[in-house]
Amino acid sequence: MKILRLPDVSEMTGLSRSSIFRLIETGQFPESVRLTQRAIGWHAEDVRSWIEKRPHAQKKGED
Repeated sequence: MKILRLPDVSEMTGLSRSSIFRLIETGQFPESVRLTQRAIGWHAEDVRSWIEKRPHAQKKGED
C-alpha cells in the first residue's frame, strides 16, 4: 500500500493544495491519513479511484 504526499496528489489530480482541502471538507475527495504529528498523506489507490470516477471533460469539437 503506497502513501502519497500532497505534492504527488496535486500532480496526479492537477488540483492545488487549497482545492484538495476544499474538496475534503465537502466530502468530495478521499480523506487523508495521519503519518506523523505534522505529516499527512493519501492512499494511492483512493486517489486513483477518485480520478477514475471523475467525469471526463469533453474535447473541443466533440458533440
